[in-house]
Amino acid sequence: MKVNHLNLTVTDVIATSEFLEKYFGLLTQGTRGDGFAFLSDDNGMVLTLMKGGKVNYPSTFHIGFMQENEEQVDELNQRLKEDGFDVEPPQRWHGYTFYVKAPGGFTVEVLC
Repeated sequence: MKVNHLNLTVTDVIATSEFLEKYFGLLTQGTRGDGFAFLSDDNGMVLTLMKGGKVNYPSTFHIGFMQENEEQVDELNQRLKEDGFDVEPPQRWHGYTFYVKAPGGFTVEVLC
């Protein structure tokens, strides 16, 4: 069994989908105005985004994107930093990892 889809409530569907496309390679498969989008990855998992007026995820909630190696983690960290995102340098915890706040109001972990 594998996860088929995940739905996230976000404050800005368009900005969130653009962020996920640009940095994590997801592809937007469809939208309904600015209130709904569904994206997919190259493994067939679907991520749906629904607009909510207020997003209140628990502090530990996040979604993760595995990279193949530390160089890719470093490159993505640098791209995000250059584009104005507040990211700390990667650390060695449970992997080589860092976190970034996505435009829609949730956290993304990048790791290898």
